[in-house]
Amino acid sequence: MNTHTRLSSAKPLTGWRVLVPRGGPWGDSVAASLRRQGAVPVIAPLINFAPSTDQDTLLAALADLSRGEFDWLTVTSATTVDVLRAYGATIPDDTHVAAVGETTAAALQASGYHVDLVPDADNSAMGLADQLIALEREPRRILTLRSEIAKPVLSARLTDAGHEVRSVVAYRTVGVPVADRIAEDVRSGRITAILVTSGSVAAQVKAQFPDIPASTLIAAIGPRTAHDADATGLAVDVVADQQSVDALIDAVARHAHPQDADEYAQ
Repeated sequence: MNTHTRLSSAKPLTGWRVLVPRGGPWGDSVAASLRRQGAVPVIAPLINFAPSTDQDTLLAALADLSRGEFDWLTVTSATTVDVLRAYGATIPDDTHVAAVGETTAAALQASGYHVDLVPDADNSAMGLADQLIALEREPRRILTLRSEIAKPVLSARLTDAGHEVRSVVAYRTVGVPVADRIAEDVRSGRITAILVTSGSVAAQVKAQFPDIPASTLIAAIGPRTAHDADATGLAVDVVADQQSVDALIDAVARHAHPQDADEYAQ
């Protein structure tokens, strides 16, 4: 067995260059996981948040959160975690935190926050609401943080169930132009896989990389993200069976490398 074969056997992503579309602690964590599998991660944040147009309302809600005035905080995106971290938000130990999916939960944990609930199956606002309602039979005080464009589905469902809900716009999602060298690496096929972790990321991949080679693997973190990507016109090659980073990386690892790994050895 030659050296290359041993490496490929032990590390299934040897030779892959994988674009990680978010930075921060979450991006660093994903990059570390990819390196353990033998891949070369390329962190290139495609989205970021812009401040809410109603800063006073957000700051008041975060202050009340730190004082323990809510029984639950719901977090429906990793970008919301970026907002919490940017504002230095404190979540008391006795305030429960519900994350919409494993990606959001991982972002919370990477930023030092605790997670008490992740939906078992339906990683959506409705799925999160239904599981929280099933868990909490008595009225609770709940803070929901959302993007400016998100429909208040979660808040409405929880309110209808009798909970006291404060719904606050936490941010606006904006695209982040990548460096020219990253765009060229995608165009040339030097990037061999792109991770798509949300509909917003899918929209930026479609907009910023109009000429993705057919050999480049587009991997979506679960069926819902794949559906959102399809709505933007982005064709997805691989869909993780669960909405988690581990499942996403495993889905990529199950596919043969599109080109000889030695070409990309570092």
